Amino acid sequence: MMDPIADMLTRIRNAAMAKKKEVLVPYSRIKFEIAKILEKERYVASVGISEEGAKMLILGLKYTDSKSVISSIKRISTVGRRMYIKYGDIKPVLNGFGIMIISTSSGIMTGREAKRAKMGGEVLCEIY
Repeated sequence: MMDPIADMLTRIRNAAMAKKKEVLVPYSRIKFEIAKILEKERYVASVGISEEGAKMLILGLKYTDSKSVISSIKRISTVGRRMYIKYGDIKPVLNGFGIMIISTSSGIMTGREAKRAKMGGEVLCEIY
């Protein structure tokens, strides 16, 4: 697997389109941090860790009127093309209805938190 974060986002996107209640993703610290942000911003219902066999993240997906809360989830920075942003260039995603997840020197955070902390970094993904 070349890009584990892109794999995680694809699994979430596919499970949401198939209307699954939860999705399993191989565990890593960075994916856990992204999942916690998604839970805090109310894009997923729950985040858990399965200790049986290989360590896996269990993400409970959220739906409203049988439609997924996540309408778009896309990777911005890829293995071949890293995208970095200065804090002054951080703009709201979909006029504030979406979030941007940024990897900064102080950890992974949303675009709003990075702008408030006056920190730039690598743009991992956008969700709305």
